[in-house]
Amino acid sequence: MKVFVLIGLLALGGNVLAAAPPAPLAGAQADPAWSNLSPAQRQLLEQFQSNWDELPTQRRQALARGAQRWIAMNQGERRAARERYGRWRGLTEDRRQRVRERWDEFQGLPPDEQARIRGDFREFRRLSAQRRTELRRQWQQKTQAERQQQLRDVREQRRQQQQRRPAAGGAR
Repeated sequence: MKVFVLIGLLALGGNVLAAAPPAPLAGAQADPAWSNLSPAQRQLLEQFQSNWDELPTQRRQALARGAQRWIAMNQGERRAARERYGRWRGLTEDRRQRVRERWDEFQGLPPDEQARIRGDFREFRRLSAQRRTELRRQWQQKTQAERQQQLRDVREQRRQQQQRRPAAGGAR
């Protein structure tokens, strides 16, 4: 069970939008050898031991990072991770693929843009459940063109706010 949760964490990325970018792990290696994993990591990843050296480097790195994150979690965080993994497993393969594509797109953004999106997501999560549901409903009712226009409008508003900030700061 714990390995399935670990794989789910790796696949879903946890609550990636709300979280800060992952910090490098202490002693993280470019290509982690099985013998260099901690005993706790090896225990979590024991099903991979027989073919560890055959796994692609990126997969070994992801598994090692995921195991380390799991080890660092408290019981509440682990419970939430299991719930996220359950939701992930409940998605259709098509939906999972779209999530992966969006994640890859997000990862390709500059760090400042990622930080802005994470902040927006945290702000969204602070809204009441009722307000979030209403906003989702409104968004889903819009056509693609209306959604794109709304995104352009929001970006323009932010650009104007950023331009006004330096002027306001210098007028002291």
